[in-house]
Amino acid sequence: MNQFPYTLDNKRYHTYNYFLKNKYHHKVAKVSLNAGFTCPNRDGTCGYGGCIFCSDSGSGDFAGNVQDSLQKQFHDISSIMRQKWPDCQFIAYFQANSNTYGTVAQLKERFEPFVDMKDVVGIAIATRPDCLDDDICDYLYQLSQKCDLYIELGLQTIHDQTAKLIHRGHDYQTFLEGLDRLRKRHLDVCVHIINGLPYETYDMMLETAKQVGQLDIQGLKIHNLYMLKNTALHRLYQKQPFPMLTREDYISLVVDQLQYIPSHVVIERLTGDAPLQDLVAPLWSIKKVTILNDIDKLMKEKDTHQGYLLESSV
Repeated sequence: MNQFPYTLDNKRYHTYNYFLKNKYHHKVAKVSLNAGFTCPNRDGTCGYGGCIFCSDSGSGDFAGNVQDSLQKQFHDISSIMRQKWPDCQFIAYFQANSNTYGTVAQLKERFEPFVDMKDVVGIAIATRPDCLDDDICDYLYQLSQKCDLYIELGLQTIHDQTAKLIHRGHDYQTFLEGLDRLRKRHLDVCVHIINGLPYETYDMMLETAKQVGQLDIQGLKIHNLYMLKNTALHRLYQKQPFPMLTREDYISLVVDQLQYIPSHVVIERLTGDAPLQDLVAPLWSIKKVTILNDIDKLMKEKDTHQGYLLESSV
């Protein structure tokens, strides 16, 4: 019998659904927005073109239309969600590109309208660790005093040689410094990592999860690498193909990684999404629900759960 406490549907990891229901006692969904920010890895500050896996949308493939106002984006997307969940409440999720890459005045202009908006319970902001100077972090702290605030911080890998290969534009130490600035202000942080980055071994990916599990974080998103048309990653693969994770290896890896993540850390994602019309590989990633189901099955077969290896080593 599964007795893992942080789930409402017999999962063996701390589900985002559990976190939201336990905190808000209501159905809550994220509305992905494009606030028109760019990225230091696109405008020449530390590089051009972004990370090699990024599309032109800056990881905002499912965000709103940047040509529309943020209010219109929110209205259009939330209206669609209400067709499925009539009483749903929302988190305004600033997803595309680096959403703290601007002046404090620019951030206020984008974020503040959502603080007291009807049926918005919080704001989530996706960004990079090199877009978090003290003035920005001070403002984020002020914002957190007005509403529930969640910072989503891209890491992808702890391995600097991979970060260089994927044109990340910062190293692991920069990530640690950015995380430290946020946590000193008691801001909740959800870290993103990617499994399957070029030439990383199983052990390297597991080591990323192990080290992330030792950090002061509140959430984690695990993505599988997916290759999109017209990206630098696709061009690299065409010139010099590299091994990509199989479906079976991905599932096994995620189960192994979860055992090193403390049970209080909310697992917001275990597999990534990609627009089908642009997806080159891996095609197995299309069937997201079956991947999640097979992660559940393998955890049950192994009789393990999130944080298991941390508990057994105490």
